[in-house]
This record gives sequence, C-alpha cells and structure tokens, in this order.
Amino acid sequence: MSSPQHATPQPQQSSLSFTEGFLLGQLSVVILIGAFIKFFIFGEPPSPETTASARALARRERSSEHTRSISLTSSSSTPHKLNRKRSASHVLRPPPRLTTATILSKTYYNVNSHQPESLDWFNVLIAQTIAQFRNDAHDDDAILTSLTSILNGPQKPDFISSIRVTEISLGEEFPILSNCKIYPVDDDTTNGPEGPRLQAHMDVDLSDFITLGIETKVILNYPKPLTAILPVALSVSVVRFSGTLSISFLPSHPIPTSTPTSQQPPSVTPTTLAFSFLPDYRLDLSVRSLVGSRSRLQDIPKIAQLVESRLHAWIDERCVEPRVQQVVLPSLWPRKRNTRGPGSADEDGGEGVRDVKEEARREVEEERRRRERESAGGGEGGREAVSGFEEGLRLRNRAYESMPGAMPGMMVN
Repeated sequence: MSSPQHATPQPQQSSLSFTEGFLLGQLSVVILIGAFIKFFIFGEPPSPETTASARALARRERSSEHTRSISLTSSSSTPHKLNRKRSASHVLRPPPRLTTATILSKTYYNVNSHQPESLDWFNVLIAQTIAQFRNDAHDDDAILTSLTSILNGPQKPDFISSIRVTEISLGEEFPILSNCKIYPVDDDTTNGPEGPRLQAHMDVDLSDFITLGIETKVILNYPKPLTAILPVALSVSVVRFSGTLSISFLPSHPIPTSTPTSQQPPSVTPTTLAFSFLPDYRLDLSVRSLVGSRSRLQDIPKIAQLVESRLHAWIDERCVEPRVQQVVLPSLWPRKRNTRGPGSADEDGGEGVRDVKEEARREVEEERRRRERESAGGGEGGREAVSGFEEGLRLRNRAYESMPGAMPGMMVN
C-alpha cells in the first residue's frame, strides 16, 4: 500500500505547461511584429539602377516571347492578304501600287546609311501644345474633376474611403525628342500588300517634377464593419522619363466578312497612328507617404515600391511593345467648314461650327440607338458579332464616306 506522501502534483505541471505555451505564443507574436516592422516599414529598397535593369530585362523577355509566338503562328498558317479592289471608273485613273521600297526611293531615304535626325522643330510644336494644355488646366477645374471621378470610380476597393486630390503639378519643362530614324518592320500581322511597314524610332527625354497628391482612409471591416480607420496621404512625382518612342502608320484595309452581301458596302478600318515605347524605357518616381493620425509613419519604403510597381505595370499593359496605342486619324481632305480667315465660315455667323456640332450630335444619336437595339436583343439577323469599338468605327466610316469630299478609310473626330 503506497503512502500518500509520494503522490505527484498534477495541477502544478499543467499550470507550468500553460505558462510556457502562453509565453512562447507571446514571443512568436513579438518576433513577427518585429520582423514586419524591420523588413516592411524600415527595409531598404533596392537601388534605382538595379530596379530599372530588372524591369527592362523582364520587358525584353515578354517582347521576345511575343515575337516568337507570332512567328510560329505565321509559319503554321498561311496568311492571306486582301487586295484592294480597283475603281471601275475610267475617269479617275487608278494610281500604281506604291510599295515601301518605292516610297523610300522617291523620298531619297536610305534606311541603312541615313543619319539620325534632330527634331528641334517638332519639339517646339509639342512644347506649344503642352503649354496650352497647362494653361487650360489652370483656367478651370476640369482636370481636378476628371481625376477625382476616375480615382473614385467603380474600380476603387471597398476598404478605401473617398479619395481627395490635394495637389496637382503639371510641371514646367517639356519633353525633348531626338535621334529620329526610319526602320522597316517585317510584321505579318500588320503588313499589307505594299510590303513591310515603316516605323520611326526617336529618343524621348523628360526631366521635370509632375506631381499628384491624394488623401484617403483605409477602413478595416474585420471582424466587424469600421473596426479601424487609418488615414493615408500619398504624393507621387514623375522625376524623369527616358526611352525610345516608336511611331508608325497603319493604313486602312477591308474587314473580312463571313457572309458578304451586295446591298451593304464593304467595311473599311480607319487609318490609324500607332505608337508605343520600347521595353528599355526608364521611369524615375518620387513617392512620399504619411500613414496614421497621431503617431505618423513617413515615407515607408514598401509603399513606394508598391506604387512604383503598379505604375510600371499600368504603362506596360498599355503602350510598351508588343502593345501599342492606336489613334484614328482625321480626314485630310480640304473642306469649306474647316476654312478659317477672311470671308470664311467662322465670320459668317459660325455656320461651320454649327455644322460640326450638328454632325457630332447625329453621331451620338446613332450610337445611342445602336446600343438600345443591342440591349433589346433586336439585332439584324446574320450580322457578324463585333466589338462595340469596331462597330462604332464602322458606323462612323459609313457616315463620313457618304459625305462629299470624304476620303475612303478616313474619319473625322
């Protein structure tokens, strides 16, 4: 029979294990908080040269992968070229087909030996345009209203309160373009029967201080709504931008249809100006942040890295090769209502301006009717499904080509 003096104290061991677990948990939380503060808040960002070289390498890899995919697609499927139908009229003599080599020879331009050109005259025109834009922005609050509506649009996350613009600076300097040269581009996706399209490459350099400052609040809605509110002030400035700008013309061409009809004229895409930047561009930003209401944290490096990566991704997705931006060119045919000077339409009561406004009103009305028909599901039978942008361009082309003096394939905005 065992004596009661040799019994083990079980409650004391359980209390010790609970204390050890509690201390271990508190220690792990302190370590996590310390690591977060050290590496996220006070971590040193990489140098601008290292970041720029890494981003340029990633862009070049994406561009090379896109080029390889295009070459494989073109080799597997034989591209078909659509030849433009010549006019059947004997009064208007059809001109001979101009190829890229013919254009270069008639303009005395040798792509192999021609020296890069300066664009001083073009820089003056660009500077005048930007100066007028800055003056118009200071005269009214249109740019402030537009930025506020864009920042508070439907893409704003739910945990972000309303965004208020606190500072806008459009800068004082102007971009300098130089070293312009023409290069032929052999691209099966955009080349026509005339041969490879021509592309102008020019260096762009801008050193300025273009700033946008905003204020907002980060709302924590977990575990219940409005658990915490954190004020955030952010200021982003573009310090320098340098890169190579690529510009080319994409001529109009007929749109292939699956069921061509003789009642409707063939649809033609408008002539566009395509521009993009080469992947080796560099964008230097200055990001300043202020987080908190009483105990404020200033210029957190990780916030600056996050903002810079989002801005670079926004630019890469829109105007960095292989992606391009296309601008529809207006009709260059001389018209009476576009004439300015003594005895022109602007001195006769503004008839030309009223004609342009009436034409724009009709275009908007046609677009509204088309959207109503599409929403009601009453589209014409057998009509090919196209995107809203292509359909809008198609309607505008038909309207403008029916006007006297309009050039086929061109469109007036």
